[in-house]
Amino acid sequence: MSETLLKINQLSLEREGREVLRDVNLELYHGQVHTLMGLNGSGKSSLAYTIMGCEGYTPSSGQILFEGKELNGLSIVERARMGITLAWQEPARFEGIPVGKYVGIGMKTPNRDHVVAALDAVSLPAKFYGYRSTDQSLSGGERKRIELASVYAMHPRLAILDEPDSGIDVLTLGDIGILIRRMAAEGCAVLLITHNEELVSISDMASIMCAGSIIFSGSPLEAHQYFTQRCMAHFGTFGSQPWNETDPLVQEALASNGVRQTSSQAEGGL
Repeated sequence: MSETLLKINQLSLEREGREVLRDVNLELYHGQVHTLMGLNGSGKSSLAYTIMGCEGYTPSSGQILFEGKELNGLSIVERARMGITLAWQEPARFEGIPVGKYVGIGMKTPNRDHVVAALDAVSLPAKFYGYRSTDQSLSGGERKRIELASVYAMHPRLAILDEPDSGIDVLTLGDIGILIRRMAAEGCAVLLITHNEELVSISDMASIMCAGSIIFSGSPLEAHQYFTQRCMAHFGTFGSQPWNETDPLVQEALASNGVRQTSSQAEGGL
């Protein structure tokens, strides 16, 4: 097995008086694609922002290690310099900048050939898109692919992809899957946040989040079955998370999903 690149130990996070992450444990290896699944509001994006060091996402407890070095206290810029990058669920907007320039922004040494290769990797030919402006004429799917091209061009050591399939047509999903596997083959570890079964299937490992905790880790097939049979079974009743955890029915649902009780919840009868 490859050496551990990212290790998260007992990570917790509070925002606006609410516990968003609860004792999260997770490991990623060099060249591994690890999918993170969970209902909306379960903590997936919050975990991504905490790993990246975004403002307002300072852990209340726990540890994030990157190749053995603790990330707690490091800025988002320092983490980026170490080779960690995040593709946002909603792509950043830099209106008017040529697509080729945008793709090359994060490269240590801008290189035209690398920009062309990155655009080709997401099926956006450079001869048509390289000098096109990143403006409202681009569709949501085109913006998402440009964002992925910019991540690929950086050659990061850890890429966190937050729902790269949102706003993407079915035919493009295959291209995204190929790109993700290509990144992994080149040594990049990928933390992939998605519910899409096709993308889940290309991962090496998958974990499920519920109420801020990772409740299951296993093969992509096992994780998808667990998510469908347990998590989605409660979505129709309770909707997106967070749920009202003082509700006995919610307590029962969380227990059936395998969510560990906190001391305060146990005192309250959960």
